[in-house]
Amino acid sequence: MSRFTLSITAQDADIDELGHVNNAVWVQWIQAIATAHWEAVAPAEHKLAYVWVVTRHEIDYRGSVVAGETVVGETWVEGAPKGARFDRHVRFVGDDGRVKLEAVTTWALLDRGTGRLMRVREDVAAPFYDGPSPLWGEGGSDAGAEG
Repeated sequence: MSRFTLSITAQDADIDELGHVNNAVWVQWIQAIATAHWEAVAPAEHKLAYVWVVTRHEIDYRGSVVAGETVVGETWVEGAPKGARFDRHVRFVGDDGRVKLEAVTTWALLDRGTGRLMRVREDVAAPFYDGPSPLWGEGGSDAGAEG
């Protein structure tokens, strides 16, 4: 699997009334790292043809982050896509080395032109994995099939 990292420093605007990063901000950071990963590894033609949308978040908040603190986010994709969807893992670690948040988010692939769900083909998923993807076996993918 291809892992991607992104550092984010909490700003005053990210802090809630409890003095730490607001939960809604964490969701924005999860989306930011996932989007940055796609932008970093996807070929230009895929970026023009497809768009990803979140269908589910499962988030475990493990620790607080305050203004000025930097976290390092890491994201990766495990396992084969399921039709139009696949699960992305995200972990944010603080300056103190402790995990602050862990999440699994489910993303769905849309055809940018039609707005319709489409099955995640092997060529679309391959950049998220190191080396050749063994996920589809000898028969290849269901190119063009909808999820």
